[in-house]
Amino acid sequence: MSSSSSSSSSLHEIILTSSPEGPISAYNPSSGATLAHFSGSRSPRQGLAFAGKTFIVASHISPTTASGSIHLYNWWSSTPLHNLPLPEPVAPVISTPDGLYLFTGGVSGSIYVISLPSGDILRSFSAHKKPVTCLESSIDGSLLISGGDDGRIITVPIFQLVDHHTSGDNNPNDLMLQKFIAHNGSVTAIVSCMGSFKSLMVSSSTDCTCKLWRLDGTHLHNLTFPCAIMGVTLDPTETEFYAAGSDGLIYRGSLKFESKKHIIQDNELATLVQKHEGMVVSVAMVNEGKNLVSASEDGSVYIWEVESGEVIFVLGNEMGSISEMLVASGIGESKGCGIEGGKGRNNEKGGGVFEVYGEELLRRSMKESVDLEEVLRVAAKNRSKAIDMLESAIAMYEKLLELILKEAMRGSTITNLKNKDEI
Repeated sequence: MSSSSSSSSSLHEIILTSSPEGPISAYNPSSGATLAHFSGSRSPRQGLAFAGKTFIVASHISPTTASGSIHLYNWWSSTPLHNLPLPEPVAPVISTPDGLYLFTGGVSGSIYVISLPSGDILRSFSAHKKPVTCLESSIDGSLLISGGDDGRIITVPIFQLVDHHTSGDNNPNDLMLQKFIAHNGSVTAIVSCMGSFKSLMVSSSTDCTCKLWRLDGTHLHNLTFPCAIMGVTLDPTETEFYAAGSDGLIYRGSLKFESKKHIIQDNELATLVQKHEGMVVSVAMVNEGKNLVSASEDGSVYIWEVESGEVIFVLGNEMGSISEMLVASGIGESKGCGIEGGKGRNNEKGGGVFEVYGEELLRRSMKESVDLEEVLRVAAKNRSKAIDMLESAIAMYEKLLELILKEAMRGSTITNLKNKDEI
């Protein structure tokens, strides 16, 4: 696939991979070129996320002390801008769409709610009996969904988690909307999707199954595989899925919802022809669903053509191992520039993604990034201040209403006394 033939969506997509042993790497999905490396993080599985258009988020486990922290990068620097310490090692991370809040799951089963970019822990609560293994948000962004090594899935309203004015000591059961046993093994991934009438989710597990659920925990369908499934993705129409097999294969099947029952019709599974040498840790769609990306524990990244089911690029083997892979969208659009015309190359100095497109663009982008960080800080402060002012106003009106009621009752009493005197 040449860069001239790639769609406009490809111009604003970047593949990002993390490693427990080496740097975070960025690739151009259109050409397969390595765009940049981000150093300093040793990330476990699921330990990679985006916080809005501003930050790359990586879970980090110190190789010397085994302590846990979160590293924040922007697109213009190869080293972490912020190191956010945490009480324990954490793995899965996910942020709110505005990038102001981060959720991460610990080895104890606790979930932490973190304010960005300050790193303040707003609350933590015990969600699972074993380590948290994956985090996802519902399709409408209202719920945080987590899976654990205990096979459970829980859902929590996000507004409860990010409310600065509620106690961080809430009973965990009071926070959870749903909590149910989903799998006999570890929950490896959760994907939120939209059915005909209600939001749904697909979960995968080491118990060799993928399952379809309503968000209330109603089980709709089961798909059984010959191996553990480490991740799953849906095509843009949500009628086909691709599952990442621990055996190195990509499994493909169809999702066909009956009109009002939300049931998947049974379909035979197929496998894509080429096989990774190691376990597939993640799969994702790019280029409006025309291409599939798969990343393997062996350090390779395959770019597939969906229509033919063939591999058109093989990337990687630069870091020795891959723990997670994501696709960033809208990167060029967010900064008013595209990747088109920039010649992808390895960044030997380890600079950010757009350093490959010229020093002038880099300087401008760095300034924009710093300005955006300041805007986020101010927005977070203003948001908190606005809430305080609103609560103060509500309290004032409540007191005023109380006084009015007292005066009304006092006036009523006086009138009654006068009427009695007249009688």
